[in-house]
Amino acid sequence: ADLKREISELSGLSLATGVILTQLLQKIASREMNPQGAATTIVTNARAAIEGFTSQAGSDPVMKARALEAVKQYEDQIRSVLPI
Repeated sequence: ADLKREISELSGLSLATGVILTQLLQKIASREMNPQGAATTIVTNARAAIEGFTSQAGSDPVMKARALEAVKQYEDQIRSVLPI
């Protein structure tokens, strides 16, 4: 029961963090001269950072895969409100 509650709390924290982060990134990208280009830069840099972080010995491949999947989800959410 304690573990289930902790997982629920972490899931709620993760959801709130994701929503706030997405809104911030959408606002930042929308203010750029080329919003789609700004979004591309953001996600490219995020992917590169994940690759760099997970290239260290002992890195969990499941964590890396989930992180890269999350970047794609953020990218889709960011681009959904940007002009083409």
